[in-house]
Amino acid sequence: MDTLAIVLIVTAVIVVAVLVGLYFLGRKLQKKQEDSEAQMKAAAQTVSMLVIDKKKMKLKDAGLPKIVLDQTPKYMRGSKVPIVKAKIGSKVLSLICDVKVFDIIPVKKEVKAVLSGIYIMDVRGLRSGLEVKKEKKGFFKRIAGKFKKEDK
Repeated sequence: MDTLAIVLIVTAVIVVAVLVGLYFLGRKLQKKQEDSEAQMKAAAQTVSMLVIDKKKMKLKDAGLPKIVLDQTPKYMRGSKVPIVKAKIGSKVLSLICDVKVFDIIPVKKEVKAVLSGIYIMDVRGLRSGLEVKKEKKGFFKRIAGKFKKEDK
């Protein structure tokens, strides 16, 4: 009985120590992300561009400059990222896009984008507003919606 209590106490102490360590690590990473986001906003510039194509593809297959691939960690090179191929001025470039903005970027239309290096942070329509696609409802939400309509 004594050994069981000791094992439980040691396990509880280890779990608490891991949770405290994760809390402080999360705060540190959050501060780092806020700093990098502030730097990106400071270097941002608005550009009009013609969107040729957009895809989610692996970083190494995206056709980005070699220096970008060298600076990314090895474990991230195989992950899929949103890539937008656009014509800015007379150059055709491959750009990395923010996940929140990727869905609203229209293909084969001209838009005004806020760029920071090769990263698209925000997009606005050049001549008209951008169409925001409706979010697809899941199976259970559709059924719940039908029952709510029947109750009324």
